[in-house]
Amino acid sequence: MKEPLIVVNKSGGAGAEGFLAVKEAKGDPHKIIISLSNLFTTPMATGVPFNWKDMTPVAMMALDQFVLWTNVDGPYKNASEYIAAAKAAGPNKFKMAGAGSKQEDQIITVALEKATGTKFIYVPFKGGGEVAVQLVGGHVNSTVNNPIEAVAQWRAGKLRALCVFDDERMPFKAKVTETQSWNDVPTCKEAGVPTKYTMLRGIFMPAGVTPDQLAFYMDLLTKVAATPEWKEYMEKGACNPTFMTGEPFAKWLTAAENAHRTLMADAGFLASNK
Repeated sequence: MKEPLIVVNKSGGAGAEGFLAVKEAKGDPHKIIISLSNLFTTPMATGVPFNWKDMTPVAMMALDQFVLWTNVDGPYKNASEYIAAAKAAGPNKFKMAGAGSKQEDQIITVALEKATGTKFIYVPFKGGGEVAVQLVGGHVNSTVNNPIEAVAQWRAGKLRALCVFDDERMPFKAKVTETQSWNDVPTCKEAGVPTKYTMLRGIFMPAGVTPDQLAFYMDLLTKVAATPEWKEYMEKGACNPTFMTGEPFAKWLTAAENAHRTLMADAGFLASNK
């Protein structure tokens, strides 16, 4: 772009402040928002009057991965062994740490429980960095942190990556630890734990923009996704580098919304269940 972008951090309400600001900017082509899967979870959990259809989808830039982590000093060499131990211990004996409540980390934990017949004590913290520190310190039994949130502790030999919650292994084959690359981490399905969850990294505009205005950003972001810098960023963050625009992205959003509603209903997280 020839024009500078001004970043405005709209903190508060697990993304609700940002979503409502874009909803209120209908027709303004000079605002874009970077969204995660809280696009679905925040309105469902809080009842805030917002839906992703109140904005204009521009592009999926990537999907963020989640990994099941344990402390390297634990006896569990793989995900199957860990889940078997959690089941054998009985309900609410093993602690699963995550960032936030009724959001991605806790939703994955609930999905894991449903798929495997386990029941964890979910312990929320303010961020992924603190979650990783708690696991290294032995205060919890496992986490479902993003790769980037635990890579330093993994590289230092403090954590064990048991499996990634995706259909395919991460494609990155450069060694991160002395012996492992991200590609060496099996999928959870491969490891005998049939659970999948990835988190959106997407760009949206307000509703009511013109086709030409939308096309500008779609073209811009398509170019961004093709740059060496972006590909390097994808590998550094161990992201799933799936890129989508247009109708495929809208279809993905519809399916993801339905999947989140089912998961949150099963967990009793919907605002109407309160």
